[in-house]
Amino acid sequence: MDEDNDEAKESLSLENSLWANTVLASAGHVHALVVYTGKETRSEMNSSEPTTKVGKIDLEINRLSKFLCFFMIGMSFVIVLLEGLKSGWYINFFRFILLLSSIIPISLRVNLDMAKVYYSYCIYKDEEMANTIPRNSTIPEELGRI
Repeated sequence: MDEDNDEAKESLSLENSLWANTVLASAGHVHALVVYTGKETRSEMNSSEPTTKVGKIDLEINRLSKFLCFFMIGMSFVIVLLEGLKSGWYINFFRFILLLSSIIPISLRVNLDMAKVYYSYCIYKDEEMANTIPRNSTIPEELGRI
């Protein structure tokens, strides 16, 4: 260090570096060098698209509903083919789709969501698990799978 120069020189370390959105509390000056390294920066690597949490039961019900929908359409088409493709066959096709639509249990999803809400409430009110707050509706499902 120069004895003529009153300024202290210090090497660059984590303690004297500024990160994104840093507020400077002192009245001093900052000499800065901004380095952009693309997608490999800390802030870019930590910023990812948020994912939705879907439970395994919801995925299984979605898969089963899709299968039942294709099965219903296939059965309607087979029934129309067995009757013969007369004029107005498409009306019979939609008629059989409406008749077979009871194959897909829509109320199952509603009942499942209501059960998740009830089980989350039971977890919240349980005396043995004091101060437990279920913040996600998949928690009872995951606990049941354990």
